[in-house]
Amino acid sequence: MDYQAIVDLVHSAKSIIFNEEMAHAVTVKGAADYVTKVDVAVQEYMRKELGQMTPGVLLLSEEQENNNLDTKRSYWILDPIDGTTNLIHDYHMSAVSLALYENGQITFGIVYNPFTEETFHAIRGKGAYLNNRPIKVSHREDFGTCVISFGSSPYEKDKASMLFPIFQKVFMETADFRRSASAALDLCYVAAGRVDGFFEYNLKPWDYSAGALIIEEAGGRVTNWQSAPVPYLQNSCVIAATPEIYEKLRAFL
Repeated sequence: MDYQAIVDLVHSAKSIIFNEEMAHAVTVKGAADYVTKVDVAVQEYMRKELGQMTPGVLLLSEEQENNNLDTKRSYWILDPIDGTTNLIHDYHMSAVSLALYENGQITFGIVYNPFTEETFHAIRGKGAYLNNRPIKVSHREDFGTCVISFGSSPYEKDKASMLFPIFQKVFMETADFRRSASAALDLCYVAAGRVDGFFEYNLKPWDYSAGALIIEEAGGRVTNWQSAPVPYLQNSCVIAATPEIYEKLRAFL
């Protein structure tokens, strides 16, 4: 696999993402759930290019039907724009997230924010990187000094009465919260040591697959809320943290 060619391909989607007319051509999929022409255009561009570069690998992506998935097959897991609402609001916290699923695990992951020109990537067994510089989780041990990021599950507002008491309890025991509205970037920020942990209810595979590998390669831990491995081809509640605070954070969930 020519991973540098994949990185270059992801970077080349920038011109599509920066098309303001397409970014403001919005379709409502559901409650607080939007798709723009940028999402669709990036997906179709990546489908075409990845299909030519890796013809034996299927595509699992947000803006399409994903049925009859086979855990024995290989998949590119793509979120063409993670943080679509941010894109619509010109918030500059949106990213392309791409992971390679092979033999039941993620072997490569990249998350690219074209607004900040930050590229997080990892190859299994070879470490995690931000713009080709090695990154590690913070290893902060004092939970009271930690900063935690979270997802508020805006597509499932009926879960607010269950989730917001959890948010409050975690907030009261830590230094502060962060909320970017991009799970892919939140996971990468754990990997880079910018925050110490992250959790969100019911993420899609394209939200967490690339970021999960990047955190693991940076020395962090990623599981579902029951401490089991995340499934990659299915939705999952996700917790990610430094090894030092993982159990403390998970105890709130």
